[in-house]
Amino acid sequence: MTPAAYAVVDTEALRHNLAVVRRSAPGSKVMAVIKANGYGHGLLRVAQALREADAFAVARVPEGIALREAGFIQRIAVLQGFIDDAELAAHVRYGLEPVIYSFGQIYRLERAPLAQPLLPWLKLDSGMNRLGVSKDEFPICLRHLQRCPWVRQPVGLMSHLSRADIPADTVTTEQIALFRQTIAYLEGEASFANSAGILAWPDTHADWVRPGIMLYGVSPFAGRSGEQEGLKPVMTLRSRLIAAKWINKGESVGYGGDWIAPRETRLGTASIGYGDGYPRHLANGTPVLIRGQRASLVGRVSMDMISLDLTDCPDARVGDAITLWGEGLPVEEIAGYANTIPYTLLCNLTQRVRILEPGESF
Repeated sequence: MTPAAYAVVDTEALRHNLAVVRRSAPGSKVMAVIKANGYGHGLLRVAQALREADAFAVARVPEGIALREAGFIQRIAVLQGFIDDAELAAHVRYGLEPVIYSFGQIYRLERAPLAQPLLPWLKLDSGMNRLGVSKDEFPICLRHLQRCPWVRQPVGLMSHLSRADIPADTVTTEQIALFRQTIAYLEGEASFANSAGILAWPDTHADWVRPGIMLYGVSPFAGRSGEQEGLKPVMTLRSRLIAAKWINKGESVGYGGDWIAPRETRLGTASIGYGDGYPRHLANGTPVLIRGQRASLVGRVSMDMISLDLTDCPDARVGDAITLWGEGLPVEEIAGYANTIPYTLLCNLTQRVRILEPGESF
């Protein structure tokens, strides 16, 4: 039975995109960012496809635990580190590497005898003003970590880029200078570059790079597609046409009657909606693909269904597959119609959407 909504995840494309990362930053090791359920692609599926990565990065402790319990032996950095004794104990038990960004975490480390030492990453706030210690606090925190018997040496050194997706922005240049100045002459491997840094700012590459969105075939830059960066799309979201009929010029479609047919219109209904993670606020005219042709979204997205203008797709038939984004229809383009970024589309799929690999049966 064909699912009403399903996403095909091309694991070969993941491996291709990892190879692009390595070509773009040949002197760096790769810490693949697979947080948020692998950006919506499935945590374990992505990790399996990216086994050749040198390490993984996740946002939260349970994600790291899931990887360990599935048998993954790579280094795993937890970008939000720990905030209590239970999370600290989990880092020890599962061999996770916490990111340290506050004195509170350091004090917790110092007063909690551990069964074995941890290898943390000390994070500098170089301009994001989210997580991280200031440039003045950084050497103090580092000394505490260097003296702590529960910390393996040397400590990793980390920061995060805030505007690298804007290639002409001088803030990135300032961040690079601050990070370099702060870690000059220090031992420990450094990590700075995200996807935008990898592609546009070679001075950020350091010992480790941390690719995220580019692994999934998406460009980190506004107005560009993953294909333009040499990447391959990993997720193709599909549904099926469940009804088609003709309506007269002047008739309205959907809740609120916001869209009025400008002509006699062949109207299709596809089995996907915001209950599947297809954004409710997508604009009229958002494209979909059916039989290799573009059709347009009309009317409001409802919980389980969308309406499509099929007038210029005369061969479309009930049961046909419809592509919402992915192969042949960049997710970056759809994000533009939703006035958002591709990350949100990929991460917001709900559990109703079945995730498949190419060739996998329904």
